[in-house]
Amino acid sequence: MTDLRVLAFNCSLKPSPAESSTDLLIGQVLGELERAGATTDTVRLADFDIKPGVEKDMGNGDAWPSIASKVREADILVFGTPTWLGHPSSIAQRALERLNAESSQTDDNGVPVLFGKVAVVAVVGNEDGAHAIIADTFQGLNDCGFSIPAHGATYWNGEAMSGDDYKDLDETPSAVDGTNKTSAHNAVHLARLLRESGYPATSS
Repeated sequence: MTDLRVLAFNCSLKPSPAESSTDLLIGQVLGELERAGATTDTVRLADFDIKPGVEKDMGNGDAWPSIASKVREADILVFGTPTWLGHPSSIAQRALERLNAESSQTDDNGVPVLFGKVAVVAVVGNEDGAHAIIADTFQGLNDCGFSIPAHGATYWNGEAMSGDDYKDLDETPSAVDGTNKTSAHNAVHLARLLRESGYPATSS
């Protein structure tokens, strides 16, 4: 299967065209997914007016509905966030809150539409917190209906208080490169399985 569709959320606090370490790590994961035959697209959420709330459309020019349509069309979501004060960015939290509204939508068989989708997480930062961010984000994405593959996350933490950024490294650390490949490979494997045989409808 070469028709898997991937959407990446860049939850950097920096709007385009600012350089973004989050964008770099996401791009590396997407490169692995493209090598597996997937088509990819990235949305830098800071570029859009995403209203706070937990409804599908918060009105007043809310950009979320058009972004959510991309999520529904994708097989895999790559969720990338920087680390700020030991937590995911505020934009990442807002994205999870808005994704929650999608969890109530079902297909013709009564299966929630996000049940057939896979999510992986990418985290960068020059402070501690990647494991906690991944754990919290995994739980939020799973609550919304996404399936998480084995080793479904990649991250880089620089030395605490050093000011170093991932985008400033001379080369990608071998451990990160290997994890990028594993995350992408397992995401594709799981997405193909779900495409072939998705979750059944639950009896009421």
